[in-house]
Amino acid sequence: MIEGATNRDGYLAALRYPALTPWLDLVIRMLFHEQRAKSRLVEWVALRPGWRALDVGCGTGTLAVLLKRSEPSAEVIGIDGDPTVLGKARSKAAAANLDVRFDVGMAQSLPYPDNSFDTVTSTLMLHHLRPADKASAIREASRVLRPGGAYHVLEFTRPHGRLQFALAKVGELLEYTEDGVRGRLPEMFREASFATVEEGEVFATPLGTIGLFRSIKPS
Repeated sequence: MIEGATNRDGYLAALRYPALTPWLDLVIRMLFHEQRAKSRLVEWVALRPGWRALDVGCGTGTLAVLLKRSEPSAEVIGIDGDPTVLGKARSKAAAANLDVRFDVGMAQSLPYPDNSFDTVTSTLMLHHLRPADKASAIREASRVLRPGGAYHVLEFTRPHGRLQFALAKVGELLEYTEDGVRGRLPEMFREASFATVEEGEVFATPLGTIGLFRSIKPS
């Protein structure tokens, strides 16, 4: 793990360094099958009228906007620790004429009451957190979910094939991807009191394998 791009909370900025933030959308779009992967996540979430949805580590707001567009009557909130990317997120939502709220905050200490959301999402966010903070973030997602609610995650997962395994080993040097690459995420979800953990579609990328996860909070 290369040091020097984290704050005292162990938070890795988007693309590691603030100077690279303007390139975030382009990098995500080119390297991570963004349209296909996030569209599949939105389908899996299946927002319903009147639901409250929280996108944790929302970045520039792409997923939050997609969620709101999929069900305009739902309340969608995005939260991220980087005020700069949230400015881009607000501009993106305004350009789409969609009412999405964006808050500044950290995944491991969400500023929302218990049982206050029907669904929580995060895409390529957990690997920005050290293992202990990652566990805290998953517990926080469980805390703010209503009973029976689902936590939908797109994240690095076990590599499929030798090339993806080699790419994953490189990724472990750059980010906190080890928990995902070693297949530990399902157990981390269960340790946070999620009753059911499902693994969905996987996507081979130039930086390793990413996959969809859905964890259900007990009713």
